[in-house]
Order: sequence, then C-alpha cells, then structure tokens
Amino acid sequence: MHKSRLAALVIDSKVDNIEDANTFWEQALGLECVRSHEEWSSKYSHLKSPNDQPHILIQKTDHESRVHLDIETDDIEAEVERLRSIGAKIVEVFERWVVMEAPTGHRFCVVNPQRQDFNDSENVNVWK
Repeated sequence: MHKSRLAALVIDSKVDNIEDANTFWEQALGLECVRSHEEWSSKYSHLKSPNDQPHILIQKTDHESRVHLDIETDDIEAEVERLRSIGAKIVEVFERWVVMEAPTGHRFCVVNPQRQDFNDSENVNVWK
C-alpha cells in the first residue's frame, strides 16, 4: 500500500535568465517569488502559494516552455508501476524522481513527498 497526490504545478520556462520567468509569474499570479542564493537558484525558484494548495515551481529548461505536474508519493517505485499499469510510460529515471509520459503525451514527474502535510493529510490517495 502506498499514497500519492498532486504536489506541484511546474512552470517549465525556456528562457536565458530565470529571473525573466520569476518576474512575470510573480506579477501574473500575485504571489511572491522565493529566490535562493544556492547554486541551483539560476535554474529553480517557486511561488509562495497557500499551504493547502499545490506548490508552484518555476524551472529553467532547455526544452520548449510548458507546464507539467509533479505527483508526490511515499513510494516512487510503486507509484511508477501503478501509473504504468494505466498507460503511462517512463521517459527518464533520476536519483530522486522519475519523468513519465501519459498516454495523452503530457509529461509529469513522480517525486518524493514535497508538501509538509503529506503524511498527516486526509487529502491523499491510498493505493493497494
């Protein structure tokens, strides 16, 4: 048995400077953009969304701009197998997440729990 739910909307942005995406989405959605001083800050940031809503991440990419979903789970292997059984395919496996593609062509990632209330929330799906 494992659990999963929508964790985040990820705004993939094909830009030269992530700050262009940060500024636009911060103003467009009226949410503060949280920037980091870490090495990876030139590639990733997030908007400060309410705790009871999915995260909104901004990611600088080499591929065309799009939005993808992150599904958080307490068992990545089991969730990937569940999603494969309903038609998704694995695109790429990373150390901490798996990129998949739905039968509709939409890409999404299966990730470890991202939101603080994952283990305590009643708003997760429990799969057998």
